[in-house]
Amino acid sequence: MAIRKIRYIGDPCLQKVCKPVTKITPSIRELVEDMFDTMYEARGVGLAAPQVGILRRICVVDVMDDDPILLINPEVVEATGEQTDDEGCLSVPGKCAKVTRADHVVVKSLDLDMNEVIYEGDGLRARAILHEMDHLNGVLYGERASEPYRDLDEEEDWEEE
Repeated sequence: MAIRKIRYIGDPCLQKVCKPVTKITPSIRELVEDMFDTMYEARGVGLAAPQVGILRRICVVDVMDDDPILLINPEVVEATGEQTDDEGCLSVPGKCAKVTRADHVVVKSLDLDMNEVIYEGDGLRARAILHEMDHLNGVLYGERASEPYRDLDEEEDWEEE
């Protein structure tokens, strides 16, 4: 149970395609636990292994819907609909941009016992799953954005009292 260092935009690790997980080892189990801890500590809704410097096809997602998920070697089975909204990323702190993604997604993955599991997601959950899966292929959300990154501060001025 540890908080791992998050890699930031410009780190070569974020631009590489990750390797599949072929067996579950104690270090993989520790990585998964650390990834959840790191994501929660950073107040994110998802985290992929390359964001903590590990080039394996693992990501975690929790959009605070009481159903956190672990994706190992995930593959999109179905993606339908369309949504466009702001995205941010723990590896691109303080920035956001508009990205269009599927509004509904079905993903096939493995669990920590190497059993196949299927997850579905709509809205934010679909967005988060697809965002994290992009990381596994070395893609940052800015590459899918319809605009350049912009500062989050511009959007949050209304919260000040």
